[in-house]
Amino acid sequence: MAEHTGTGPDTGEQALDEVVRFTSELIRIDTTNRGGDCRERPAAEYAAARLAEAGIEPTLLERTPGRTNVVARIEGTDPSADALLVHGHLDVVPAEAADWSVHPFSGEIRDGVVWGRGAVDMKNMDAMILAVVRDWARRGVRPRRDVVLAFTADEEASAEDGSGFLADRHAALFEGCTEGVSESGAFTFHDGSGRQFYPIAAGERGTGWLKLTARGRAGHGSKVNRENAVTRLAAAITRIGDHAWPLRLTPTVRAALTEIAAVYGIETDLSDVDALLDKLGEAGKLVESTVRNSSNPTMLEAGYKVNVIPGEAVAHVDGRFLYGAEDEFRSTMDRLTGPDVDWEFVHREVALQAPVDAPTYVRMRAAVEEFAPEGHVVPYCMSGGTDAKQFSRLGITGYGFAPLKLPEGFDYQALFHGVDERVPVEALHFGVRVLDRFLRTA
Repeated sequence: MAEHTGTGPDTGEQALDEVVRFTSELIRIDTTNRGGDCRERPAAEYAAARLAEAGIEPTLLERTPGRTNVVARIEGTDPSADALLVHGHLDVVPAEAADWSVHPFSGEIRDGVVWGRGAVDMKNMDAMILAVVRDWARRGVRPRRDVVLAFTADEEASAEDGSGFLADRHAALFEGCTEGVSESGAFTFHDGSGRQFYPIAAGERGTGWLKLTARGRAGHGSKVNRENAVTRLAAAITRIGDHAWPLRLTPTVRAALTEIAAVYGIETDLSDVDALLDKLGEAGKLVESTVRNSSNPTMLEAGYKVNVIPGEAVAHVDGRFLYGAEDEFRSTMDRLTGPDVDWEFVHREVALQAPVDAPTYVRMRAAVEEFAPEGHVVPYCMSGGTDAKQFSRLGITGYGFAPLKLPEGFDYQALFHGVDERVPVEALHFGVRVLDRFLRTA
């Protein structure tokens, strides 16, 4: 295979056709994950077959039958360089067909747009990865670093059958990987006044999904009961929902605020971040969910008959905590739940922090700027989480980098887990070109 370094040849036209076809065909494979009942194997076999056709040897791995992951390695030209992990998940969240304009698993291509569940989260990125590495094989291109590819199961639930399983049981496959890239970064964010931002994720809030249990004295609904489990739980949930979390700025969020403010010529006054966010207008939405911890009550379970006071009531809370702020989150939950309500993590994953001055970040920025010179590339922190959390157990620093050039009015973030999820064909073409350029020089 001939070796090309630097920017090298342009992405082949076949790759642009393939990324659209692969996105559509992956969407047609229903990999709905409702929390344990998913079967990713058909999509994993699809990805593995596309790799094998390009002479890339895939390994298929399962913790649970049908919950399949794919891992492959492409050797780089510099054996002394650290390896780079490029990963995407194969499962998707549920979709109710009656709510959609098209069937969510049709993969329909209409008016220059690919429709269906997974179009942005994240079968589009899976398709980009496949299209890029197949293009390399056709053109005799090799990246500078070893590139390890991982297509994972179970990201939309616990990741126990996916990246968690791979990190815990198959660490050798990721030998040498120091950094990784995956979803939710380098997409176009329009501020409503003509400016375009391309936020690259360099951090994630930690995940703290909680189960709250209130216990009391069961009894007749007509009697006085000072130990009502429902009342105790409701009081705790109200305190949690009303709690005003204090400001906590991580290095990534500080950098985001500073760089976004500079675009507008606004002085960065971090003594009053809420006022600064107001000045940033729409662009402030890139940051507002990551300047504090959060705790949102989401589920309630109690009782079985209207005239029976239950002895137990249960609630669930979606908690998120910033890098370095987990201890504060825990102690606050202890205080807000009070003496009559117990709480526990039903799912917990770490917060992440990645440097925004590292060579890899600089190369991501350069790749975006080459194809979108009118855009402003800025760092940001994800309010949620990705498989990067599990891969961090292997010492892999994670970034969100799934490039898409989107038209104004296209609400990318609202389509994550939303109705009528879709992605423009031109956005996929842009993504392939940028990802190709970055991965070859990373």
